[in-house]
Amino acid sequence: MAAATLMTKPLPAHPLPRKPLPAGWPRERYESHNRRLKAMRLAIALLDTGVYRPEQAHNRKIRSTAADIGVHAPSDTTCRLVRALIYDNC
Repeated sequence: MAAATLMTKPLPAHPLPRKPLPAGWPRERYESHNRRLKAMRLAIALLDTGVYRPEQAHNRKIRSTAADIGVHAPSDTTCRLVRALIYDNC
């Protein structure tokens, strides 16, 4: 029986260019957008380190991971969002 292998695309050598967010949005929408991007980066980093369940992702663990990947320490709200993203991926 043949073993299944995971085929993932290699990451691009250079990050994709960033596009500016459209002008005219309320400030809360910009904050929410940036919070979701940060939470997604942190959730991916936690999954890469072997944290697969929300119970394993305490605020202390999330904040230490943020320091490891060079992101400012997240707020309690962002930590809750990270745990929600990890929960959705279970």
